[in-house]
Amino acid sequence: MPSALVLVAPGSEEMETVITVDILRRANIDVTLAGLTSGDPVECSRGIKLVPDKALHDISNKTGFDVLVLPGGLKGAESFSKSQDVHKLLQEYYSNPQKYVAIICASPIALHAAGVATGKKVTSHPSVKHQLINDYNYQEGEHNRVVVDDTLITSRGPGTAFEFALTIVDKLCGAQKVGETVAPMVCDAAICKKFGAA
Repeated sequence: MPSALVLVAPGSEEMETVITVDILRRANIDVTLAGLTSGDPVECSRGIKLVPDKALHDISNKTGFDVLVLPGGLKGAESFSKSQDVHKLLQEYYSNPQKYVAIICASPIALHAAGVATGKKVTSHPSVKHQLINDYNYQEGEHNRVVVDDTLITSRGPGTAFEFALTIVDKLCGAQKVGETVAPMVCDAAICKKFGAA
């Protein structure tokens, strides 16, 4: 069974966190939601509290997952950017061609802070574009809601969270599983068409 490590920190964007975890679990991906600093409830960007499965430091094999996922939210993204543990995880996951790194909204700034994937195609929330545009092949516009460059997946914000999560499902499980996951969710027709599930 494919597996995903999703990090959450105070100020993380709750829609991006919950939509991603939910869709991955619907696709039968084994998801661990890990608190960056503890296993205690985490207050997200809009005041909603999420309860991690465990603290990041309590996971013995942190690189034993198929994908590392960082939701956005500016405060959470800043915490990821300052964390040496996150830097190390980004470096280890990105350097392994069998694993994926998936980051949405403001959190691509953690790539920059970790010195990872310089020159690769990325997108982000527009508010942090200025922090990425000089060191990455920055993509924007409606056709770049989710950008994939080899094993790096980036996306723009809460409004692109469904496509972001389904792209992870596609990479880990294939198009058939995406179709099976999308069908009962009554997704927007454009999303269904994009993933061949119309």
